Amino acid sequence: MKVEPFGLPRETIRAELDRMRHPFRVAVDRAKNPFNIGSIVRTAHSFLAREILLIGTEPWYERAAMGMQRYEHIVELDSPESLVERAAAERWPIVAFEKDHASVGLWEATLPDDAVLVFGNEDEGVSPAVLAAATEVVAIPMYGINHSYPVSVAAGIAMAEWARRRYEGGRLVVPAAMP
Repeated sequence: MKVEPFGLPRETIRAELDRMRHPFRVAVDRAKNPFNIGSIVRTAHSFLAREILLIGTEPWYERAAMGMQRYEHIVELDSPESLVERAAAERWPIVAFEKDHASVGLWEATLPDDAVLVFGNEDEGVSPAVLAAATEVVAIPMYGINHSYPVSVAAGIAMAEWARRRYEGGRLVVPAAMP
């Protein structure tokens, strides 16, 4: 199904989306495949994440976001240390998704309301600086012989679990206005 154009200025649409956004953020260390970043931006839009933090300076493929980047708050950070500093200053709990260094599985993880859900790149995973600052390092269950999920899939699974916990029991899909 194709959604018809809203006929509203982009800033009006963004303002309404901002009213409904969730308090969590998504951070991703620049993936080696620029398509993955665009895919994560698109998925984060579907869950109305408060902000998307892109770590590093590598380019990303905006077409993979299918235009959703125009409605999102995307912040580029120079380094993993910049993310750690900002999260500390804003008192955001860091939840890193990293199978090899996990301290908890996804089903047992806390996933705080205002968490920064951090995903690493395909080669090196989540940086040591972010892992050291994380309140949780979470593994997503896997049952095959594959070593890891594609980063865009892992991000989608994590965001879906964050949302599922808040909307089970018949809660509204659209959250109340944020302060």
